[in-house]
Amino acid sequence: MSVRGDRVCERSGALLIELGGLSAALRPSGALWLAELGVLAVGDLHLEKGSAYAARGQLLPPFDTADTLGRLEAEVAAVSPRVVVLLGDSFHDRRALGRLSRADADRIAGLGRGRKLIWIIGNHDEEGLEAAFGAGGGALPGELAAELSVGALTLRHEPGGGAPGEVCGHLHPCAKVVRAGRSVRRRAFVTDGMRLILPAFGAYAGGLNVRDPAFDGLFAQTPLVGALSDRRVYALPFGALSGD
Repeated sequence: MSVRGDRVCERSGALLIELGGLSAALRPSGALWLAELGVLAVGDLHLEKGSAYAARGQLLPPFDTADTLGRLEAEVAAVSPRVVVLLGDSFHDRRALGRLSRADADRIAGLGRGRKLIWIIGNHDEEGLEAAFGAGGGALPGELAAELSVGALTLRHEPGGGAPGEVCGHLHPCAKVVRAGRSVRRRAFVTDGMRLILPAFGAYAGGLNVRDPAFDGLFAQTPLVGALSDRRVYALPFGALSGD
């Protein structure tokens, strides 16, 4: 296994690894914490997914944005980052910002106070984010970027080239374990110590099994999977996981 570390922090329940030469904490929320750099990163919030479904007549409880922002606020309060990076698909579609409630807009504004907030462009929210940061700007706090370099790492939305140090989201990885005829499915981190794919952070974001062919070829060596639970991240060998 090429992942160095993979021990669990007793206090936070985070899985501690070495990522591109940096100490990294894979937190039970699905957030990545780089304490040396003061950087907190989360992927795929998909804010206003519930309202998007409601517009198509598929009614879901309209609380996904508030729930997602509440968990992100809790992460910020827990680690006090200097920089928060949202790894793309922060909004579910190009009209999501217009459906955002005033209360939730205020909460997003609060996330940008006292720290740098960076929005990485994703495939779901490219048009909406570019409009928000376009002429006049001001619709969202922080900065817009296609990708971001921090230390030896490159943070972007989709997994791209084979260069080491890539941190991304997009694929919404999850892990499935079958024991004694019963199965458990959890959102998960996937890493080989050089590339890391974060689980989706959004309340209504789905998941793609890490055994899916979409993950083939993304890791130089067999990856380690960090499955989320309420209180800790469990390190699982890739070979122990089941496909769908």
